[in-house]
Amino acid sequence: MLSDLNPPPSVKLSVQAGPSKDWRLCVAPMIDVTDRHCRYFHRLLAPKARLYTEMITTGALLHGDASRHLDFHTDESPVALQLGGSEPEALVRSAKLGEQWGYDEINLNCGCPSERVQKGAFGACLMAEPSLVADCIKAMQDAVSLPVTVKHRLGLDKNESYDFVRDFVGASYDVGCRVFIVHARNAVLKGLSPKDNREVPPLRYEQAARLKKDFPQATIVLNGGLTTLEDCEAAMHEFDGVMLGRSPWHDPSVLSRLSQAWWPQLELKAEAAVIDALIAYAARELAAKTPLRIVVRPLLGLFNGRSNSRVWRRMLSDSVLLRQDDPELIRLAWQQVGGLAIRGARDSELEV
Repeated sequence: MLSDLNPPPSVKLSVQAGPSKDWRLCVAPMIDVTDRHCRYFHRLLAPKARLYTEMITTGALLHGDASRHLDFHTDESPVALQLGGSEPEALVRSAKLGEQWGYDEINLNCGCPSERVQKGAFGACLMAEPSLVADCIKAMQDAVSLPVTVKHRLGLDKNESYDFVRDFVGASYDVGCRVFIVHARNAVLKGLSPKDNREVPPLRYEQAARLKKDFPQATIVLNGGLTTLEDCEAAMHEFDGVMLGRSPWHDPSVLSRLSQAWWPQLELKAEAAVIDALIAYAARELAAKTPLRIVVRPLLGLFNGRSNSRVWRRMLSDSVLLRQDDPELIRLAWQQVGGLAIRGARDSELEV
């Protein structure tokens, strides 16, 4: 168990604080996807999942509008702030902001292969500098009481040596990091787009599993290629948790299935209650001047596979309907895919 570890007095373990130490089910940080509206929606489906922000660079927090990047609904917790950066001082200041805002975890991005992060010398590039990453982790651990974790790849470009990733993990482990989220592919820094980097480099689950054997007291979370309940349950034989990426975006109901299977004692919200919560949330956001089209974007895949799911997607993508900024559009669209036949009092006001 993590609590059984006895580190040297100079090492501060990054999992000793925080309201939740459960990394069984995580939803990956995805740029332009996991904004606060998406996370609120995912929380309705998965009460115990650990949610992650989009990667937020230290520059955006320290020199931009921190509130715009950091504000979130309290119902999202447990939620982790993922940072992009490579300068210990800037990461410390950003981690402190995350703690002040009420996040449950600080996660350092060491896996993003995009050209943007390469120019900033962070993301996947950091895997080539394990000692720098360790310095960054140690500095943040000393500054905040939250768990400080790392998300990384298995290797860079064509280097598939297990020694490479073992040494990378080992450097951060030695300064007290105990949670590693492993995307079980290499990051190809030249020649592949971020999308291709999620699909083209082969998955190597066996090497990710070796990390758990070599670091048995660490929490190792598997990321990459997991799309179904069956995939996730198979992974849990060798790992401490799973992180889902695009699958909850395309089929959010996978989060409900996992929640039902792994936390059977929880009473999940009925479909009608989810719809009511989304309508109430949309109304609050509209009052704060957030357009309805922004709020409903994460909802489009909710009924994938169900009869008339295309109608749901079409209605929540219809620019004419969305411009009315009426949250009851969510209920009206739901009724088209088999929701309650009784129309809400305001349905007739929508100009469809």
